Amino acid sequence: MGKDIDEVVRGAGRPRDPRIEQALLVAVRDLLVEGGYAAVTVAAVADRAGTTKAALYRRWPALPHLIHEAAFPGELAEDLVLGNDLATDITGVVRGTRDTLCSPIGAAALPGLLAEVGAWPDLHAAMMRRFAGVFAALEDRLRTAVANGDAHPEARADDVLRLAIGAVLAGLLLTPSELDDAWVHRTSATLIRSLRP
Repeated sequence: MGKDIDEVVRGAGRPRDPRIEQALLVAVRDLLVEGGYAAVTVAAVADRAGTTKAALYRRWPALPHLIHEAAFPGELAEDLVLGNDLATDITGVVRGTRDTLCSPIGAAALPGLLAEVGAWPDLHAAMMRRFAGVFAALEDRLRTAVANGDAHPEARADDVLRLAIGAVLAGLLLTPSELDDAWVHRTSATLIRSLRP
């Protein structure tokens, strides 16, 4: 293979071509859906994206970091919309968590990424940074709920998110076919009851 687009376009001191990054992200998503985590190798991603392994390593320290970004892009954390009704907000958190982790891409990436966290501590840090905005927004929302008498003074966003994520992970392991909207409403109702003052 000749020079990739990045090597041709990027001169000394020039920013990298964002088309290469997008091509790599799309390649990972396609490979996850087609063959699961095991199908996502550096060689397969580079070949699918029409670039080189070096182009991948110029952008991400290792393959798991690329998989994480492809499976759980930053805009997912921006989709959280909180309003004036705590029950609606908690239901939205549970539904969003379910939709993210149970999507074909998310479900294919998650087991492998969880296994990689021990080997790549910075991957865990990247995951936490990715969802920092969600934690902060929910923490603000719960403070307002506490001030309005709608939530217990000890209500914490990190607890709510851990419970929502844990419920989805347990559901994926035990009863993946039952994580429907009725499950979302039951799980949300349980969380909401636990938050009441």
